[in-house]
Amino acid sequence: MESVILQIAARHMRPILIVLSLVVLYRGHNEPGGGFIGGLMLGAAFILYAMAFGVSKTQKSISFSPVTMTALGLLIALLSGVPALFSGSPFMTGEWITLFQHTVVELKLGTPLLFDVGVYLTVAGMLMLVMFSIMED
Repeated sequence: MESVILQIAARHMRPILIVLSLVVLYRGHNEPGGGFIGGLMLGAAFILYAMAFGVSKTQKSISFSPVTMTALGLLIALLSGVPALFSGSPFMTGEWITLFQHTVVELKLGTPLLFDVGVYLTVAGMLMLVMFSIMED
């Protein structure tokens, strides 16, 4: 049975949840939060949409498969430890580069954020994979 209220809510909440998941992902770079919680939020955005419109319509609306997303996330998380090896540090040691430096503002990005991106994609992909398969049955 289709719920018009759920469809309207899902249509408006999905982009909001996606943006908030990215905020939580980036915030976790130096604070609590990060890839795991952000990935749960991203997965929840697509699951909410699937509850309202069905799994097939949801899968058509995204340009990636949950399996690909999970595999890419695992690969990114694994590769985030490699730069430390080039500097002579142990695997998975955090390395940072400065992208922008001004007298007031400095933008540094590091391998911990890259690891969080991998976790983010892995968690969201696995959550969608499991929930979509449950919802299809």
